[in-house]
Amino acid sequence: MAEQIERVEQLEQVNGDLRLPKREKRKKAKPDVVDFGKNMNVAMNILLGFLAILCVFPFLYIIVISFSSQNSLATDGFRLIPNEWSTEAYKYLWNMKGQLIQSYGITIAVTVIGTVFSVAMIALYSYAISRPQFRYRKQFTFLAFFTMLFSGGMVPAYIVMTQVLQLKNSIWALILPLAMNAFYIMIMRTFFIRSIPEPILEAARIEGASELRILLKIVLPLSLPGIATIALFSTLGYWNDWFNASLYIDNPHLVPLQSLLMKIENNLEFMRQNADIAFTSGAFKGIPQDGAKMAMVVISTLPIAITYPFFQKYFISGLTIGGVKE
Repeated sequence: MAEQIERVEQLEQVNGDLRLPKREKRKKAKPDVVDFGKNMNVAMNILLGFLAILCVFPFLYIIVISFSSQNSLATDGFRLIPNEWSTEAYKYLWNMKGQLIQSYGITIAVTVIGTVFSVAMIALYSYAISRPQFRYRKQFTFLAFFTMLFSGGMVPAYIVMTQVLQLKNSIWALILPLAMNAFYIMIMRTFFIRSIPEPILEAARIEGASELRILLKIVLPLSLPGIATIALFSTLGYWNDWFNASLYIDNPHLVPLQSLLMKIENNLEFMRQNADIAFTSGAFKGIPQDGAKMAMVVISTLPIAITYPFFQKYFISGLTIGGVKE
């Protein structure tokens, strides 16, 4: 009798083992992504394509206006397909090519040096406050967060830059004000906490690696999405900055591109407001006012638009950094 009971239990165990894979297969057969259907996918693709066109259309419209003649703009206004095409706006800017090329060089130098310096400072600061071994991480985190809410103001910053640091008419006056950003520090801090496993760092410390070597050999290679995102933000900030140049730069050889274009636009606006004087002196003759403004937008935006695709794969993955509160 006991032998029969053991055989029955063995048969039930075998049947149970045979049924398990089927159950597992059924569980695995469940889709992880909800399929909305073919029609819904087509509708979503059309909607996203329409939104993409809305994003690209203004820049294409600006390019078309920059290649429109001044007479066509004066008579017909802004049109998607002008009656008369012209390169007068770019010829007008080409006449001052010496200053433009020099300003381009200043802007590129400030952007490259400033981005490298800014990313290095932000990475060092955020890595320190992200490590639980750092005793004063809460205090330094509060210092960074406090600057997001309160600042000294423009006048103290101007006094520090011009009188204390003596950086008037210096390229560093365009780099240092944007080098540290508390918001970027918080983004990188969250990225280091969420994406860098602490056991890996502990293993490196056991092997005798210093904190600097851990940062350079382990942390930074694993943090490329976050670093690329911060680098892109810093690049855009340095490239589009014109305000600091208006405060600290009087030397015409150190004027960046955005500040130069701002001065050209102000001159065109001044001539527009004083049209009688400009026409009598012949200053308005041959100047494509609206076309020149759009051409300035094109030459200042095109380099960033070209370099953006190289950051895109890192930017998409790094854009959600800090989305979850720690």
